[in-house]
Amino acid sequence: MMLVSVATGFFVELLTLFVIVLIHELGHVAAAKSFGWNVIRVELLPFGGVAETEDRGRSSAFQEAAVALAGPLQNAWMALFAVVMSRLGIWDSGWCDYFMTANMMIGLFNLLPVLPLDGGKVMQALMSRWLPYYRTLLLCSLVSLLLAAVLAAAALLGIRSSGIHLNLLVIALFLVYSNWYSYRNVGFQFMRFLMNREPVMERLIDRGTLAQPIVIYRHRKIAEVVRLFMRDKYHLVYILNDGGRIQAVLPEQKLLYAYFQLNRPGSAVSDVFVLE
Repeated sequence: MMLVSVATGFFVELLTLFVIVLIHELGHVAAAKSFGWNVIRVELLPFGGVAETEDRGRSSAFQEAAVALAGPLQNAWMALFAVVMSRLGIWDSGWCDYFMTANMMIGLFNLLPVLPLDGGKVMQALMSRWLPYYRTLLLCSLVSLLLAAVLAAAALLGIRSSGIHLNLLVIALFLVYSNWYSYRNVGFQFMRFLMNREPVMERLIDRGTLAQPIVIYRHRKIAEVVRLFMRDKYHLVYILNDGGRIQAVLPEQKLLYAYFQLNRPGSAVSDVFVLE
């Protein structure tokens, strides 16, 4: 791409976009580091950048949203910087317009509610505040898949008028593939969430938290119960008999123990625990 840009006389523009995307990703890196996340690598790709991080299951929905928004925030201040440079007469007005437009396009596109874009991550963080995490993963994958398909259709709609928007089409197809793959692997993502519950529980208990109750009948399966767990909540599970009387109250650690250590996700709660 660099060689083609030199041959076509657009090397400066490409280099500018490269720097803009780099600063965008460094915003994610700085925010992730401030929360103690491990930054594995930053990749700069033809359609943008990706900062791959690992929070070891300790992050909250607020932290995920803050890290996601830190990227577009860099585009906002760079666009504002271009306006100031133009007003002061330091930069050429044409160059300022290009720099500002590039930042706004990159920032606003990344705010679309489509995973793995920043807007999609914010959407997922917000949904996880009110919905069980399994349902959040499933719903966000479906919404992202639908919106990515709409973007692909929008890119193709220009065939009769101005032609296919090739850049948008390539990005949209990548997002369709990414979210279809994510949808098919929701179970694996949820398993990772369950395996990282211990540090989350420790954080919530250490600071003191109100437990989020889960009320179920005794015949519900262990796998069905853990799918009701929420991201930033600690759960106490109230188990009812057929008459609606509380037979037991179990902390979520007991359910996770039965799920992983006893390897009985398909068993009913009453078959695993002694209920009075």
